[in-house]
Amino acid sequence: MMDRVGEPETKHEWHAARMARFAQIDTWIFDLDNTLYPPHSDLWPKVDAKITAYIAEFMGVDGLTARAIQKYYYQTHGTTLNGLMIEHAIDPHDFLDFVHDIDRSNLAPDAMLADAIADLPGHKYVFTNGSRRHAEDTMRQLGIDHLFEDIFDIVSSEFVPKPARRPYERFLERHAIAPVRAAMFEDIPRNLEVPAELGMRTVLVVPDARGDHKEDWERYIENGPGALGIRFDAVTANLPAFLDLLSRQLKSPSHA
Repeated sequence: MMDRVGEPETKHEWHAARMARFAQIDTWIFDLDNTLYPPHSDLWPKVDAKITAYIAEFMGVDGLTARAIQKYYYQTHGTTLNGLMIEHAIDPHDFLDFVHDIDRSNLAPDAMLADAIADLPGHKYVFTNGSRRHAEDTMRQLGIDHLFEDIFDIVSSEFVPKPARRPYERFLERHAIAPVRAAMFEDIPRNLEVPAELGMRTVLVVPDARGDHKEDWERYIENGPGALGIRFDAVTANLPAFLDLLSRQLKSPSHA
C-alpha cells in the first residue's frame, strides 16, 4: 500500500516518478518528537517517564499502574494529556510544564538537518501535539529553531490532538496553506491519514537499525496490523539524508 524509500536515500538513488510528487510543494510541515530528532534519541523516553510520574502523583498510584493508564489514554484519546483532560479535567498547562521540563543536553545539534531544511524552497512549519516551549527548546538544541515560520502546538489546536481532523484544518486555515502544495513529515502512521485525505504529500519517518521507543501498535508494519489504507509518498529512516537529496533534486535543472 505504499512506495517505500527506506534505504535508497542513503545510496543517493531516486526515481523520477517519486520526485515529481514533491516538485510543486511550497510548504513543508514537520512533526517534532521522533521526527525532527532521531527516534533512537533519549529525549522522548525522558518526556515519557515524566508523564508516568505525573500520573502516579496525580492519581496516587504506583509506577506500573500509572504506566498502564498512560498508555491506555494515549491509545484511546490520541494523547495522554487528552485522556487526562477528558477523564479528570486536569489543567493542561501544568501538565505540559511538568512533562517537558527535561534535560536536552544529550541531543546533538544537527548541521546536516539544518542545511537540508534551509535549502527546501518555500515555507516551513512545526506541527506538534506537544507544547510550543518544548518545540522551541528542542529545536534550539538541534540548531534549527531559526528555520521555521511558526510552531502549531497543542494549545493552538485547543488541546485537540492529531490524528483528529480538526487540528489539521485549523493549522491550514491559520496559515492559508493549500494542502495540495504541502508535504507533511511524521513518525506515527495514523497521524498521516488525514493529511493524505486532504491531498498533502506524506513522508513517514521510521527508526533506523538502532531502534526506537514506540509501542507495537504505533509502528508501521507493511501489510500488517499497523498498516493503514493510505499510500505514503515516501518512507525514510534518515530524515537529514532524505531532505538533503530532496532539496538537491528540487534545485536540479530538470525541476527548475
